Amino acid sequence: MVADTTAINRQHRPFPGQDSFWLFGYGSLIYKADFPYLACRPAVIHGWKRRFWQGSHDHRGTPQAPGRVATLIEDPSVRCVGMAYRIRPEALGPLDLREKNGYLRFTTPLRFLDGGEDRGLVYIATEENPAFLGPAPIPDMARQIVSCSGPSGSNRDYLLELARALRALGEEDPHVFALEEAMEDLFPRSTGVVSP
Repeated sequence: MVADTTAINRQHRPFPGQDSFWLFGYGSLIYKADFPYLACRPAVIHGWKRRFWQGSHDHRGTPQAPGRVATLIEDPSVRCVGMAYRIRPEALGPLDLREKNGYLRFTTPLRFLDGGEDRGLVYIATEENPAFLGPAPIPDMARQIVSCSGPSGSNRDYLLELARALRALGEEDPHVFALEEAMEDLFPRSTGVVSP
């Protein structure tokens, strides 16, 4: 089910009086920054883990066949590495549209991998939103990802691009890499045929 959060996010006025602030990306925002930004730096937030538990009805799937995309789940024992972008407030309009299917804006402390810290925005799809799919066995999630596609491209490419971007950051993400491995078992690149 599509869950349009655009209006809710536009009521949230982060960092009043600041002409720029940080945005933390942990999914496609790491590798697909199709918005204007002033600077970007690898960063980490603590107490959150990346999981493919959010449904994508509008980008990497359809309402009839939603894909699976990343969201963050609270876990005080872990950290999540991503990319922080310094943006101006006017960049939020297009970002709110991009993240409209269940994602809400939150503020979070973030630490830059090259030193220093600040606060920033992050979009998170919580389990209360109607598009939330929740956990499932890794092979089942991989099969769903392989089979889905939407206006922004295949769900498979989303996962592969994210895994590639995380490796470029030097980040080990067991969940993402397990999905990638399971997907490769189902859909070997050499054959292009999904295993039964």
